Amino acid sequence: MTHFLVTGVSGLLGLNFALAVDGKKHQVTGVANTAPMTWATFKYVQAELTEPGLVERLIDTYHPDVFLHCAALANVDACETNPALAGKINADLPGDIAAACGRHSLPLIHISTDAVFDGTKGDYREEDEPHPLGVYASTKLAGEQAVLAANPQALIARVNFYGWSAAGNRSLAENFVHQLEQGKSMMGFTDVWFCPMNVLDLSTLLVEMAEKGLSGIYHAVGPEAMSKYDFGIRIANQFGFDPNLIHPVSVKESGLKAARSPKLSLRTDKLRHQLQHDLPDFSTGLKKFHDQYRRGYPQYIRSLA
Repeated sequence: MTHFLVTGVSGLLGLNFALAVDGKKHQVTGVANTAPMTWATFKYVQAELTEPGLVERLIDTYHPDVFLHCAALANVDACETNPALAGKINADLPGDIAAACGRHSLPLIHISTDAVFDGTKGDYREEDEPHPLGVYASTKLAGEQAVLAANPQALIARVNFYGWSAAGNRSLAENFVHQLEQGKSMMGFTDVWFCPMNVLDLSTLLVEMAEKGLSGIYHAVGPEAMSKYDFGIRIANQFGFDPNLIHPVSVKESGLKAARSPKLSLRTDKLRHQLQHDLPDFSTGLKKFHDQYRRGYPQYIRSLA
């Protein structure tokens, strides 16, 4: 049984990973700075990761087999407003965690983002040079660099995922569902492309990557690139909502504070070669997302907060 210490366990990836993995051949100890989750089935630790010496104490106390670092300041507009905080959480903290894991010979998986690229060409490979846009992307790239400088054996997963969250609004997919089920219209960007993966599929991949003992940078995203508009249409069709409620627009019309990269399609050849199988396809992941909706999973996961 592999014991994962998971930071950011109240967030979209951390929480879904813990719920999917804990007790099923593996054990999870989750860490977050929010109040304890009422009905969490896994061990939950409330702690502030930036507190000096805290990471070392967590490792010494819980003796994990793998450290999965999901915690981040992920709100891109909030990063623009408070770049110092973004740098502390997204860049400095990962370096400190990587150093601590190195001292304990503890495997580290650091969660990064496809947004380290500016999206001018798309089809990015791991060896392509990043060009981040905005504070969030720049601090996440700095986090990657800090991790590898402190611990070259660490694994960095660049991701883009969707799913149900305790907050109810952590993913674009949730926002589409919440608006469309009420018959409300939404914008869908036709000029922002990405490779979304269901968070459950990503959780399975992360376990497999840990079991393989991978290190270095890997792209762990969905195999199919699509625009945010097409993503919304696929969700509407899967859920039986009216796709005409989604209006195709350019991101230039959005009024968003932080710049968005237009073509964030990432190649996953390197990961597929290591795992010796194809990555989960989008349609299957979307069906899982819909099945959870029908079973009341969104209400369940929100009840944990």
